[in-house]
Amino acid sequence: MSIGHTLLGLLEHGPRHGYDLKRAYDEHFGHDRPLHYGQVYATLSRLLKNGLIEESGVEQGGGPDRKRYAVTAEGVTDVEHWLTTPEKPELYMQSTLYTKVVIALMSARNAEDVLDTQRAAHLSAMRELTDRKRGGDLADQLICDHALFHLEADLRWLELTAARLADLGKQVRHG
Repeated sequence: MSIGHTLLGLLEHGPRHGYDLKRAYDEHFGHDRPLHYGQVYATLSRLLKNGLIEESGVEQGGGPDRKRYAVTAEGVTDVEHWLTTPEKPELYMQSTLYTKVVIALMSARNAEDVLDTQRAAHLSAMRELTDRKRGGDLADQLICDHALFHLEADLRWLELTAARLADLGKQVRHG
């Protein structure tokens, strides 16, 4: 995910300071990986340097002064371009898991154990996501669904590979 574009999108709702942006980011997108303040301020510095945001005032309070930032017209155009540009689909054409299975077969180790261990890890992650989904709001439910669908696809691949393991073993040992 592009942190810069996300912060620009959050700034489209009105000027904010770094603390507000971090809080809004974490609330909407940072359930599993909240932003560090250093990331926020480094990103704001880059956006400012590139003319995508501008300072729109300073708030004084009990602590250090807080600069407020606003998105520029160029920043709005940049967000619009980002939103309308499709993400490259992740094809996983050669995954680490496939490599592990082939290496296990080539070295006469038990590839079925590799698949079983991975299946157990996937099922455990799916149980955790399902529990999280039950207690989450709509945004959290959608995020969990996305992850669950990917894990389900991986499980289908694990089952298909397990069914073809003997043939794959013959190919990698003799070819």
